[in-house]
Amino acid sequence: MRHALVFGATGQIGEPLIDLLEADGWRVTAVSRHAQRDRPGLHWLEGSLPAFDGAPREVDTIFSCGPLDAFAQWYARAAIECPRVVAFGSTSIDVKRGSSDPKEREVAERLREGERRVFDRAASVGAQATMLRPTLVYGVGRDHTLTRIASLAHRWGRFVLPRGAKGLRQPVHVADLAQAAFAACDAPAAGGKAYALPGGERLAYRDMVQRVLAVLDPPPTLYEVPGPLFGLALLGAHAMGRIGGFGDAAVARMRSDLVFDLAPAQQDFGYAPRAFRPTAAMFMQR
Repeated sequence: MRHALVFGATGQIGEPLIDLLEADGWRVTAVSRHAQRDRPGLHWLEGSLPAFDGAPREVDTIFSCGPLDAFAQWYARAAIECPRVVAFGSTSIDVKRGSSDPKEREVAERLREGERRVFDRAASVGAQATMLRPTLVYGVGRDHTLTRIASLAHRWGRFVLPRGAKGLRQPVHVADLAQAAFAACDAPAAGGKAYALPGGERLAYRDMVQRVLAVLDPPPTLYEVPGPLFGLALLGAHAMGRIGGFGDAAVARMRSDLVFDLAPAQQDFGYAPRAFRPTAAMFMQR
């Protein structure tokens, strides 16, 4: 029986990944910041990265489904024997690298440094590491983009976008990401590589938002306004504390195509993400 160590195990990707591992007969050791109840084949450890200090001495695969920089710090010093590591990063490593916002550039640099540390550590101990970089994640109401849009639109009965928000996006469902990690761990070709994991459909930012609004009850109205007017509305929302983390760089990206090639992941481990067909349940906050 193969043994997996899973970080981020109670997160939106970790939970469906554990289900896949259990269904395939793996023994799973999972890490959570809070106490969880064991069940046959699944043992929980309490702790948080990077200071976690209770890992098994050896496992067959380590899966990291949480913050990459914290995992990279832990893995760089961990005394654990493991030939395979699969870790999630983000396409923000490229998207935010040249951002006008210094905080976003810092995010990209942390991701880049995290990937480097994981690959370097794996090479030094004779292990194979794979990095997975999702695009816009959705599916269980725990993401910070589409669920937030749904929540704000439902609360106000409307949602406002600047005109020209037609940059292409590829939202990706959490279940497809879990399946990708599960498949990648057994794919020899995936060792030592990083893969973008986009969703199975490209659509304009405006159309993506419209599909989210359409599944809410009642469906909020989408308004498109001139850029300067949208900027003023955003300033007002920030001043009233009604919205945060939505700066000029993020607004500018609404007009830019952020698309990634799924072919390498498809070729190396059969990645086949679904098209964007949201339901209201996918944006219910948990």
